[in-house]
Amino acid sequence: MGAFILNSSFCMETEPREGARNIETNMSMALAGMATSSLTISSSTSKFQKFGRNHTRRPNSWRKLGIRAEVNYVNADEAKKLVADEGYSVLDVRDKTQYDRAHIKSSYHVPLFILNEDNDLGTFVKRTVHNNFSGLFFGIPFTKPNPEFLESVKTQISPESKVLLVCQGGLRSTAAANKLEQAGFQNIACITSGLQSVKPGTFDSEGSTELQNAGKAGLITIQGKISAVLGTVLICAYLFITFFPDQAEKLLELVPAG
Repeated sequence: MGAFILNSSFCMETEPREGARNIETNMSMALAGMATSSLTISSSTSKFQKFGRNHTRRPNSWRKLGIRAEVNYVNADEAKKLVADEGYSVLDVRDKTQYDRAHIKSSYHVPLFILNEDNDLGTFVKRTVHNNFSGLFFGIPFTKPNPEFLESVKTQISPESKVLLVCQGGLRSTAAANKLEQAGFQNIACITSGLQSVKPGTFDSEGSTELQNAGKAGLITIQGKISAVLGTVLICAYLFITFFPDQAEKLLELVPAG
């Protein structure tokens, strides 16, 4: 019986020790595995970083791998430096009416949208509604996407050239940049917010107005004058009724009843 107790106590003391050894062994193996994985990941990361650095130096390799260039968005002063110091060509993608009002000297002009002169019934209705609202008040022409945009650009500018895209508000130049990227152009820049943000004198320009005002047309351009005339008429009417009430009443009596 005593032997049994001794053996039992020996086993009770031995088993925890063996269990502790097993736990320590397992932890050591796990740590070793983690260290090996860390080394493998570190080695792979190093190779990937070297790969990335090599291809950063060679934009032509990007094209082979299907990687598209990043468009450089700049303000007006930065755009001026790109043209003057880095040899960027200016590509104006506005419609012809805005381009004729004002454009940067020596710029290329390929409109992203052209006048829509289709005569089907649906287009006729849309054009009529447009011309009686946006066309009348804001001078915006009724247009459609230019199907020959890319072909026209490529006949004037090579995909290897540095291109500064400009429009009036920044949206059309962004859309044009996307098309040129897909066509293989690698060095593209756009003016943030377009030519409407360009201060007078920043670029040498041609046309009847400043670059920032080339998008203004229609009745909105004379709304200030219309408001001034209406305001003057209302003030005069108020003064006449105030100082000559009898005459004003007689004039109102002459107005035929509705």
